[in-house]
Amino acid sequence: MNKYQIKITGKNTSYFIRELIKRKINIYDLENNYKEAYIVIDTKDYAKIKEIKTSYKIEIVKRLGPVKYKYLIKKNYFFVIGFILAIFLNIFLSNIIFDVKVVHTNKDIVSLVRNDLAYYGLKKYHFVKNDKYIDSLVDKILHKEVSNIEWLEIQRKGTKYIVQVEQRKKNKPISACKMRNVVAKKAARILEIEATSGEVAVKINDYVEKGDVLISGLIHNKEDIVAKRCASGKVYGEVWYKVKMNFPVNYQEKIKMNEYTYGLEINIFSKHLNIFNKYKTFIKESHPLVLSSLLPVNINFTKYIKTKVIKKTYTLKDIDKEALSKASKTLLNRLPTKSKVISKKVLKKVRKGSRIEVEVFVKVKEDITAYQDISNLNIEQNKEEKE
Repeated sequence: MNKYQIKITGKNTSYFIRELIKRKINIYDLENNYKEAYIVIDTKDYAKIKEIKTSYKIEIVKRLGPVKYKYLIKKNYFFVIGFILAIFLNIFLSNIIFDVKVVHTNKDIVSLVRNDLAYYGLKKYHFVKNDKYIDSLVDKILHKEVSNIEWLEIQRKGTKYIVQVEQRKKNKPISACKMRNVVAKKAARILEIEATSGEVAVKINDYVEKGDVLISGLIHNKEDIVAKRCASGKVYGEVWYKVKMNFPVNYQEKIKMNEYTYGLEINIFSKHLNIFNKYKTFIKESHPLVLSSLLPVNINFTKYIKTKVIKKTYTLKDIDKEALSKASKTLLNRLPTKSKVISKKVLKKVRKGSRIEVEVFVKVKEDITAYQDISNLNIEQNKEEKE
């Protein structure tokens, strides 16, 4: 409720207070001495007191309740209006694009991408775009410039867009194939042979070591080497790996969702207020609106992105599935793209403190093709050495 604390000054203030009680004016608090009295009254009763003809001096000392804030706003009207306008101006300016930077060493590619961005509306002094629009824009440019651009990424940094681009490499003319053998890149069991030139030197299910000849570029007539050629083809083998991993017993992961909202983030001293944020768990993308080097206060226009927290507790009994899945992903991420997991099994697992250590054995079908130069091999000299 709205109240005033008023100060009454004059001789024998008790007399005046008794007069107020007679007039049925509620007094909520009282501090009184002979010449001064402080009382708390309803704001509606202040006008009644002012109507009393008296020699006592009456003044408002303090305002209590919502009326206090109305008074402060009225007293600082121009400052409040200016502050609100400054916030909205900052919000407006923070949503204007002031620069679009295309990062690439090729000036022609930079010009090409910049023109495409401008065509689709991403240019200086226009409004910033939402994430969905940016994703769509990337797809459109990649489709339009499929012969020139391999990859494109657009990142917003405040009022600036940074565009990373990778130029598509043109296929180089196929050079003449050198005289060579196809050899094993690593130890494996042979699974598949695709020879297009040369003599196949191994059979399916053979075990080979690194460097063993798989497809020979040396052409034989019985025991003699009669010619050299460029051996070509692909050989796939079963390769064996041991993958070591460790997992926390108590696992927690925060996943970013596709839901978000906008609001204000106010930081006062060590307190953080998130206004209009409706999520329990979230991550923030903040853009400063009001920063002060004099006052410990700053206000940010903030995008609150909803997150989902996943909690798991692993035990030695149920860790196998997670370990096998992670081992496959870890391995395939560093192997050639056509590699394929054939089989996998957990070799051992042990708990050490708050973590579980797991070792997984994985069999992978992968391309084991490598090359060995035989250009300098002298066929005639080789014959003489045999003789």
